[in-house]
Amino acid sequence: MATTNRRLDEPSALPESTPNPIPSSSPAFATPAHPILPRRTAPIPAPPALKAAPPKPTILPILLPPATLRPLAFRTFTKKHNLTLTSSALQALATFIGRHCGSGWREEGLAERVLEEVAKSWKKGGGQVIVDGDGAALKAILKAIEGSMSGGRIVQSSHSALSRQGSLVFGPDVNVEDSAATRPPLGHNESFGISRLEVEDPQEEEEAYKDARDWIQVVGAFEQPRLVYSVNKKHFEKSTSTPSLFPQPSHKTDLFRHHFHIVHQRILRNDTFQAPSFSANRSASLARTSSLSTSQTTTITPIANLLGRTGSTHLLLGLLTVSPTGTLALSDLTGSIALDLQHARPIPEDGTYFAPGMIVLVDGTYEEDYSNPTSNSALGNTGGIGGNIGGKFIGFSVGHPPCERRSTTLGSTSDQDANQASTTTGPAFGWTDFLGLGSERATGARMSRLANRLLPTTSTHNIAIASDLHLDVPSTLSSLRTLLKTYTPHPTDTHPNYPLAIVLMGNFSSRASLAGVPGAGSIEYKEHFDALAAVLAEFPELIAHTTLVLVPGDNDAWPSAFSAGASAPLPRKAVPTIFTSRIRRVVAEANREIWGTGGAKTGEKWKEGKRKEGEVVWTTNPSRLSWFGVKGEMVLFRDDVLGRLSRTAIRFGNAKEQEEQVASPTAEPGEDDTQPMDLDPPILRDQLEPLDPDTLTARALTRTLLSQSHLSPFPLSTRPLHWDYASALSLYPLPSALVVADKEAPAFVVKYSGCTVMNPGPISEEVGRGRGHGKARWVEFDVGSGRGLARNEG
Repeated sequence: MATTNRRLDEPSALPESTPNPIPSSSPAFATPAHPILPRRTAPIPAPPALKAAPPKPTILPILLPPATLRPLAFRTFTKKHNLTLTSSALQALATFIGRHCGSGWREEGLAERVLEEVAKSWKKGGGQVIVDGDGAALKAILKAIEGSMSGGRIVQSSHSALSRQGSLVFGPDVNVEDSAATRPPLGHNESFGISRLEVEDPQEEEEAYKDARDWIQVVGAFEQPRLVYSVNKKHFEKSTSTPSLFPQPSHKTDLFRHHFHIVHQRILRNDTFQAPSFSANRSASLARTSSLSTSQTTTITPIANLLGRTGSTHLLLGLLTVSPTGTLALSDLTGSIALDLQHARPIPEDGTYFAPGMIVLVDGTYEEDYSNPTSNSALGNTGGIGGNIGGKFIGFSVGHPPCERRSTTLGSTSDQDANQASTTTGPAFGWTDFLGLGSERATGARMSRLANRLLPTTSTHNIAIASDLHLDVPSTLSSLRTLLKTYTPHPTDTHPNYPLAIVLMGNFSSRASLAGVPGAGSIEYKEHFDALAAVLAEFPELIAHTTLVLVPGDNDAWPSAFSAGASAPLPRKAVPTIFTSRIRRVVAEANREIWGTGGAKTGEKWKEGKRKEGEVVWTTNPSRLSWFGVKGEMVLFRDDVLGRLSRTAIRFGNAKEQEEQVASPTAEPGEDDTQPMDLDPPILRDQLEPLDPDTLTARALTRTLLSQSHLSPFPLSTRPLHWDYASALSLYPLPSALVVADKEAPAFVVKYSGCTVMNPGPISEEVGRGRGHGKARWVEFDVGSGRGLARNEG
């Protein structure tokens, strides 16, 4: 023990700063006499892949209020990229910039670069014009940018894996899989501009799509997006309410208010109603006529602003109604006023219809009624939204709102030409997806490229439309055979040209079905469609290469069961499948016979590969038939519109020939060459030959529907509608073609403002006993050229 104590008291051979390499775990173990010196070796250098990344510059986060960032965000998103930020998106951007850019967001320009990259990424991702911060799209963009920021700046690298996400290039430290997982797929995006027809690679689409029928889609009335025009944002928004067949009473008012907003904003976009860039006083010496009268005829006055302005001339825009006393009245969102149209003249003369329920322009003078003390110049509570205005408005001229072409609404230069590339010009709703198939700016260029390839100009690409297919009348089936034989190619044809679609519109029964009428029960109704299936089975080659679209009428199930053939509420659902099973089996059998189980029919002219098989679509009334997304759209509508217009239209007195024409914004002298019907040549009126009554009726019906931008411009008491689904009857933007199957109107094909309006008329026309049997009448529309043609074969 002494030796042990002595050795512990001796000084150590190692320096005091050097720790003992073999420490004792207990005092019983002594320190060795010659301790082991530590071995000093050079450190092994780390491989380049394991080197520590240089420290990132430290950014002190700040709390950036959204109001402070608003001017810079407005300049970047709205002025430069034509995007609109919501409050939630502005809050998300302010939080992101304050956290990652710090106090240098303004002085060093860090925030502007981040906003620029976010805007480019949003547009390249196909986002809508309104940037919403609650969706997953903006969150995915911010998460991708967050991984590429260093010191408040976006680091650019050549090892980018997310370059398709936006305009910025991310570094290798970004997790590509996580960003792709959080990024919402294009097919499920809530944006107005994303299309279900979107394809990824142009080379893949060249191989995958060989038939134009692959891009034809039927959209029912209950499937269309419900869009509401926002007056504050000047843009269409998706309705947040859940549609119902039994909605709240307030939705009835919203129906007319939404229609008025659409027509009003359309008028304000017209050049005639644009405010001058300089005052009227300065331009008085430059104009030959009075600038005051010019400004009055092109400025719409709200009805409430007529108070205290008796004897002055104004131009009013409002809903034409019938007051409880039986007189005509005009209502807008500010009030109502009585109308006096004794000396008014319609514009154009005998060229359109004016009925209650339409939105019209009235030019005239306001007069107060001083004789009636109860009817003074004050807003009351007896009618209208703002109340009635005392006095009356004496109208001089009445006209429909000017129409707007489809290309102007969507902001594209291609109107009907499928071979012309689609570009956007001017302020328009190019980012709005009206049918849920893609917007003009998101998919217009790609759809134009596909249309140029699949719709060559060397051949026609027709859609045949026939209406009033009364299956209980034998002559109708004979006329249908004539139609199908016309489009069935000869066996020796090496390049047959089948129609893209054959549209058959009701009524499919001459009497109201399921309404207690003898011989028109459910069994007989199903036998009628079985007879139609037997006729279709005679043409398997045609049925296997086209698309059959069937639209019901008022006499078809189920609405006729309780309406007895009267006007049922629109839109109307398709014919139930319980009556259509035989037709579906006939189409399936034709596909098996022509195409077989192995694809194309071998040994004949189908060796190049299998194309799209034939199909049958039972759709609603009305419905939309679209080709190549926004490239073309046809509205299919079965209703007796002309008879309803003739019963409810206002009758005007005959205008004197020597009366000077009253200036009207709907009939400008220089506008006749561009806005009226394309069938009218730009020559003098006295050089025109007298037109037959059928042509005048067709033009009046066309002008009325397209100017009103609605398929049913009537009060709900005259034509009932489902309030929550009334947007499906809107004609804004104008379609490429409109089919109004009206048995009371003459068969016609008219083009107005770039829209081809057609009425096929009844398919069967019996001329005496035994004569005209098998004679068919229908119309066909060429989707490539946008032209319609009335056919009468027999």
